Amino acid sequence: MDIQLKRGLLDICVLAAIRSEDSYGYKIIKDMKPYIELSESTLYTILKRLETAKMLTVRTAEHDGRLRKYYHITDEGLTRIDEFKSDWQEILSIYRFVTKEDDGDE
Repeated sequence: MDIQLKRGLLDICVLAAIRSEDSYGYKIIKDMKPYIELSESTLYTILKRLETAKMLTVRTAEHDGRLRKYYHITDEGLTRIDEFKSDWQEILSIYRFVTKEDDGDE
């Protein structure tokens, strides 16, 4: 898969993982695991990129005597998810065009 396409998809997946509630690294990985494997190093690179793009914010809170970073999706992040949904329809259309001969359609 094209690295830029994969990168964009991973960004959307992380945003979707925190869309309904603030979350932290380990939980994000756990929530995404049924759909996609993601290493901690990849996740934290994505989180930093999304924070820089103002698609999420970070707060630190104590949990069991340790500090934990919680991530919160911003309006920009929610807008990006909506844009992806719109873009996805175009991607599906292209996919159907590319694979139409595989389905026996002509």
